[in-house]
Amino acid sequence: MSGVGSDLRALRRSRGVTLAALAAGLDRSVGWLSQVERGLSDPSIDDLRRIARAFDVPLGFFFRNEDAPDAERGHVVRAAHRRSLGNPVAGLVEELLSPDIGGAFETLRSTFAPGAELAEPQQRETEEAGYVVSGELDLWIGDRPFRLGPGDSFRFAGEPYRWRNPGSEETVVIWTIAPPVY
Repeated sequence: MSGVGSDLRALRRSRGVTLAALAAGLDRSVGWLSQVERGLSDPSIDDLRRIARAFDVPLGFFFRNEDAPDAERGHVVRAAHRRSLGNPVAGLVEELLSPDIGGAFETLRSTFAPGAELAEPQQRETEEAGYVVSGELDLWIGDRPFRLGPGDSFRFAGEPYRWRNPGSEETVVIWTIAPPVY
């Protein structure tokens, strides 16, 4: 069972919510939800946001890494033990590179599938910066479009933004957000 699935199952059971009730509240099927809980299917980040809202927990609840040795917890994240959210089918997978979301910022490794897009602008009360590791990223900050490639970086604060991977290969961006939003 995946970490997200087992965390979801434990949360759902601890709150006394049935699969059917949660599935109905998410406008998803019981079968899909059961597959997520058993680690057979990965929910998109949007699905996880809806689940987090349904249980009134931060999205970061699903990023917890309880497998770290005590001496490393809060300081080190091993590549093999990163918690990821999202799925390639939905177009975005994010891995928490920060040891947790308790500090002044969070750092993510965001992998955008070819053609993936955040079509509607988002705006949040954060300062965000990123570095394109590979691929291409179209980024709109306000109404200004930018085409970014490997080695390019960006920063914006409290402005509407949206993105798109215009290429035929995955795009990887290291993204830092302050304060943490997950």
